Amino acid sequence: MHTPSATAVVGLQWGDEGKGKIVDLLAAEHDVIVRYNGGANAGHTVVVDGERYALHLLPSGALSEDKTCVIGNGVVVDPRQLLKEIEGLTARGISLEPDRLLVSDRAHVVMPYHKEHDGALEGVLARAAGQGDENLSIGTTKRGIGPTYADKVHRSLAIRMGDLLDADVLRRRLDIVCAIRSRELEALGVDAPPLDPAALADEYHTLGERLRPYITDTVYGLHDAVADGKRLLFEGANACLLDIDHGTFPYVTSSNCSVLGIPPGTGLPGTVIEETVGIVKAYGTRVGEGPFPTEDLGEDGERIRERGHEYGTTTGRPRRCGWLDLVAVRYSAMICGCTSLAVMLLDVLSGFEELRLCTGYRLPDGTVTDRFMPDARRLATVEPIWEVVPGWEPEIDHITEAADLPPEAHDYLERIAAFVECPVAIASVGPDRRQTIRLGQHAAS
Repeated sequence: MHTPSATAVVGLQWGDEGKGKIVDLLAAEHDVIVRYNGGANAGHTVVVDGERYALHLLPSGALSEDKTCVIGNGVVVDPRQLLKEIEGLTARGISLEPDRLLVSDRAHVVMPYHKEHDGALEGVLARAAGQGDENLSIGTTKRGIGPTYADKVHRSLAIRMGDLLDADVLRRRLDIVCAIRSRELEALGVDAPPLDPAALADEYHTLGERLRPYITDTVYGLHDAVADGKRLLFEGANACLLDIDHGTFPYVTSSNCSVLGIPPGTGLPGTVIEETVGIVKAYGTRVGEGPFPTEDLGEDGERIRERGHEYGTTTGRPRRCGWLDLVAVRYSAMICGCTSLAVMLLDVLSGFEELRLCTGYRLPDGTVTDRFMPDARRLATVEPIWEVVPGWEPEIDHITEAADLPPEAHDYLERIAAFVECPVAIASVGPDRRQTIRLGQHAAS
């Protein structure tokens, strides 16, 4: 059986689709698991034999002890959070030796002032909206991700993981950065003493030394792995509709979280990717601000939230819930070049007499389109066109074979595949590894 040299796993909605479970599942068939974007604003929850693991920076493959995990140059790293995750897994008997975890020396560092800036800016924008101005508050997790990527683009103000290993370089850089950032934070209304470059340099050099065994040139490491015939699995954070270029701008994250982010986030060409698994919830959710055409603010939305335990892994925030938007999923699958789909949380829909699928949008002028629009202002004006399909009554979280699914559940999956023009290869009916149904032969299997 041919196994692809590289497989990508990517969310096709607004995040929280259950990518971590599929990465954990497919990790057994790959040698190297690679995170290529985002930061600790993302969260993956994986359940193994009833044990729940919440990961934010570490690839989900860290739970498979014979796999190498890579945090690529496209990730922004909070050193404290990374150490916390490493130590947390170690305490639970999962060791991450330096040869099992490689952290790019080019990955940019999330500093405390980035988090302060993130929260302060969101506050300013929210207050402006309250005074009648346009609401430009994104609803970020306030983990400093956006400001860190902004510094990456500014270049001269950026701190990279490799910089943490040189105390003199770090101190000289922070002398300049702290002077600028202190004035910016003051302008944003942050009531705090000026930043102390000496204290920050000491603290973050110490963190860098603790992480020194892991920090390396991951670009050469990944190319060496490909040359050695290793099988790579790319794990995206966030999801395609939050992509900085192709998502519902400006209500997006700060990185390219579609498959298109893999080459710049790792240093590998896109030609190494042979299979792309698109992860889709059986319904829709969104966290934070931004348009969500299929949101259900009534009893059905609340029922989905409670059955699906739709609260953020990273923040605990309740997620906005609604029905599946096939227009959006087909757009994301097109952008990412998906070769198969994994439909997650199918069990949440048990007990609904009818289910809704959005198969088009009605525009303000009355015309109809089946093309997604990633501009938030335009998307906020559309009305969903519904296709109503029968639901199923029995609970399905115990089912492990496709033949045992209710006919209506089969039909639901087939309708998704037909509209998106991509086969459904996996259906998940619960958080545990065992609650997974293979519907078709996947090339990575």
